[in-house]
Amino acid sequence: MPAPLTEDRIEQDRELLLATAERLFYEHGIGAVGMDRVRAASGLPLKRIYRSVPGKEALVAAVLRRRDVRWRGDLAAAVERVADPRERVLAVFDWLARWFAEPGFRGCAWINAFGELGPSSEAVRAEVRAHKHAFAEQLRGWVRAAGSTCVEPVFLLAEGAMVTAAVTGSPEPARQAREAVAVLLDRG
Repeated sequence: MPAPLTEDRIEQDRELLLATAERLFYEHGIGAVGMDRVRAASGLPLKRIYRSVPGKEALVAAVLRRRDVRWRGDLAAAVERVADPRERVLAVFDWLARWFAEPGFRGCAWINAFGELGPSSEAVRAEVRAHKHAFAEQLRGWVRAAGSTCVEPVFLLAEGAMVTAAVTGSPEPARQAREAVAVLLDRG
């Protein structure tokens, strides 16, 4: 009989599971990746996988939660290095341009997940909405600190840049959105 799993091992397994699933879902799409593929890529037995998550829908939701923390944290770290409040808002779009130019960029994971599962999965829809709300709140803080009230247009320009960059395969939409945001900020 195998030794019982320690809390550390359970946490390591969960982290491996989420990292593997995130990579596979982002690279190939959620529908194209079954639990057997996640099992094979992670090397975890199905029993351990199902100890962490009850099924694929819960795995997708957990992946999106994990990615949200990292994505918004990375964005905040980059933006908050900039001292000037107006330039901080523009730094969001500089960060997006770098992300769009990364090898393997396939668009916004939350928009992709919503497109695949949003109509049929309340859990996924809730994670997508939570992420978009949290991102809008981040932007709200930076835009208001810059003395502007144009939060919604800035949010829509960021979201539109993400979609357009994924479709075109170019980081150029971030630059174009940045220029539009600069005009909005100058208007107050």
